[in-house]
Amino acid sequence: MVKVIGVRFRSAGKIYFFDPVNFQIDEGEKVVVETARGLEFGTVVLGMREVDDSKVVQPLKPVTRIATEKDIETAESNKEKEKEAFKVCLEKIRKHELEMKLIDAEYTFDNNKLLFYFTADGRIDFRELVKDLAAVFKTRIELRQIGVRDETKILGGIGVCGRPLCCHSWLPEFIPVSIKMAKEQNLSLNPTKISGVCGRLMCCLKNEEETYEDLNSRLPNVGDFVTTDDNLKGEVQSVNVLRQLVKVIVSVGDEKEIREYKVEQLRFKQRRRKDANASISDEELKALEMLERKEGKSKLNDE
Repeated sequence: MVKVIGVRFRSAGKIYFFDPVNFQIDEGEKVVVETARGLEFGTVVLGMREVDDSKVVQPLKPVTRIATEKDIETAESNKEKEKEAFKVCLEKIRKHELEMKLIDAEYTFDNNKLLFYFTADGRIDFRELVKDLAAVFKTRIELRQIGVRDETKILGGIGVCGRPLCCHSWLPEFIPVSIKMAKEQNLSLNPTKISGVCGRLMCCLKNEEETYEDLNSRLPNVGDFVTTDDNLKGEVQSVNVLRQLVKVIVSVGDEKEIREYKVEQLRFKQRRRKDANASISDEELKALEMLERKEGKSKLNDE
């Protein structure tokens, strides 16, 4: 076991572990730490605790110091300088007529490096742009191409649920999402309905996946034949996953009726779950295939 604190450098960013050394550091405090990019200013989101050695990337870097008033002022000053750097970079991009969208500008805490994040459809030759920017800012310049998911995480926005985007407000890392999750939750398979602001599958599809998988595993499929507890046989017309209710078309005498039963009142043969792409129209399938290709490209860009 090793003693660590968890530090975050961006809102909803990834949490990194650092050695607190002999400092008494509480959650919410600001600290200055040594990273691969140099000195960085961050917020402690996980107070001192012991974690298993396997969860820590060695060597574990130590905390340089608890942030002073001067450090906090420097961090605020950097944010103002980043706004100006963003404007200058936009002008230089227009001057060089580059097909790229500037997303954000970021100074390292010690001002040793200035990073610009951008999106583009393909590779961009920005060598001349870097020279111009280095001449203006007199520091190391790095241009980093990011994917649309990362763009949305940085810029933020409001989701279809009416709440701030998960990736911008609390989700530290992107999680794999698939069409199967939407199918499992009986959601519309229209890509416009299950895509987020970034144009990729909504991250929140993952949130309830395990619950729906468990609930669906107890239910028969639509079209299955079941026997009820009052000894009637019938075909499943529809299921209510959350309420665990099943509507069954049963034969009563010479007539057919639709009756609703609790899943415990039915006997049926457990079958393998239907394929995620079952009962999808050709148009939906083409749209979903296009969306999945985008998902694949997005993962490559994120890597």
